[in-house]
Amino acid sequence: MKAETTVQTAASILRTENKVPKWVMPSAKALTLVADAVLAVTCFVLAFKLRTGQPVLSETAWAWSIQFVPYAGVLFFAIPARVALLLYERAYRFEGAFSYLQEAIKVFKAILISSLIMVAWTFLFRGGFAFREFSYSRAIFVIDFVLSLVVFTAFHLGLRFIQTIVREHDINLIPTLIVGTNAEAQQTVKELSDRKYLGYRVVGIVAPGNAGSHETLRLDNGSEFPIVGSSDDLVDIIRRFHIQEVIITDNSVASERLFEAMMQLGRSHRVEFRLAPSLFNLLPQKTSVDQIGVLPMVRLFREPLSDAQRFIKRLSDLVLAAAAAIVSFPLWVLISILIKLDSKGPILFKQERVGMDGRVFLCFKFRSMCFDSDESLHRVAYQKNIDGHETANAGDDNNPIFGKVKDDPRITRIGRWLRRTSIDELPQILNVFRGEMSIVGPRPPIPYEVEEYDIWHRKRLDMKPGITGLWQVSGRNRLTFDEMVRVDLYYIENWSLLLDAKIILLTIPAVVRGEGAK
Repeated sequence: MKAETTVQTAASILRTENKVPKWVMPSAKALTLVADAVLAVTCFVLAFKLRTGQPVLSETAWAWSIQFVPYAGVLFFAIPARVALLLYERAYRFEGAFSYLQEAIKVFKAILISSLIMVAWTFLFRGGFAFREFSYSRAIFVIDFVLSLVVFTAFHLGLRFIQTIVREHDINLIPTLIVGTNAEAQQTVKELSDRKYLGYRVVGIVAPGNAGSHETLRLDNGSEFPIVGSSDDLVDIIRRFHIQEVIITDNSVASERLFEAMMQLGRSHRVEFRLAPSLFNLLPQKTSVDQIGVLPMVRLFREPLSDAQRFIKRLSDLVLAAAAAIVSFPLWVLISILIKLDSKGPILFKQERVGMDGRVFLCFKFRSMCFDSDESLHRVAYQKNIDGHETANAGDDNNPIFGKVKDDPRITRIGRWLRRTSIDELPQILNVFRGEMSIVGPRPPIPYEVEEYDIWHRKRLDMKPGITGLWQVSGRNRLTFDEMVRVDLYYIENWSLLLDAKIILLTIPAVVRGEGAK
């Protein structure tokens, strides 16, 4: 009966404090975006007027003036450039805590980069070369940058000021759970409740373990917050109350249970997990320390890479894939001829593999086996590999090769050479172009392999699979399955362009030696 009353109390809090319809915030973001577009137009037109003193519109017709026509294309480019960079800097994210200083930095970066892009586009494109002989005024772009920086900064800081006022009326607050009933939990609840402008609404308290025997958590100031359940029911509580933020303050919460909750919820629920600083023994390597009010918090990275890192990695993938395709083109022609002469069947072998977030795609390879070969041998070998069976290798006792079929009868003559040199994987460059794979990343698993994964194994699907990877240069197929997964997780947690470069350089001698590629 107590638990039922507690759930009803928390549900009542959630209903009464959602004072605006769900469409209000998306509409506010859309209106802000439109306002930024209008400001972009205003600043550029004003910069033109201040510099030239010429009219923008024609005095005799509904058209641009003759003087402004060369700048009209720049104006139309300025709008998406400004908005896109502000969007990239997350200036339209109105959830959670914010800092006026950080907001000003976001606007500065967006305006600076978009201005540089505008200048580059103008002097390279020149209106589709319609104004190749026209001399654009550089002063207009300088004035536009200064005006935009002042106007956009004032506008967005003004929005944030209005947001703090709105939050004092219990609007635009993130539904938050506090896990723990200790002193740290009380301090966190008090801080978030007293300073609503931080943007958090404490829906309830989750007691660690099975300690949820009290109906409420009483603070020193006399206020009470409902205990909605125990940490054993964390996933169910998050889903029931539509929680978006979970703050863990008690170090008695099992790390395994926390990890399971994060994996079960997945990315679709958009739940952020934060830990009190005393829980460093639970942290993965990728974390960030920030502050909510006066409370220091450690944020667990739900995404292995930030948006900027994803963009950089994707750009490097495309550059490397393009270079590799050009250099290896003669090899593609030679191998295609050899495969057709060696055995009947297609040149490329297509196999279903599991990519990032569990998405299935067709992975390309040069065919190294006889056409229509039975995959049951390979399936049995991988099952033994996952189970850790001591016979799950294709080598000898001194040089085991895990996950491969010993003396595989399906491999063709040219196929053995292709596999030994790893050239059979060269067509995966096509998967990189298609955005399904990366140059460096975890090994792409087969669907029936993923079916046998434990929960912690699935963490390796948080990043695009790679043509090569840390697993390859660390021993490749001589690693057991669990060892391979741990290597993949290390790579995901510690990704950098420098690490990718090291792996690529180490892959070359590994391929030349044919290590584990039999």
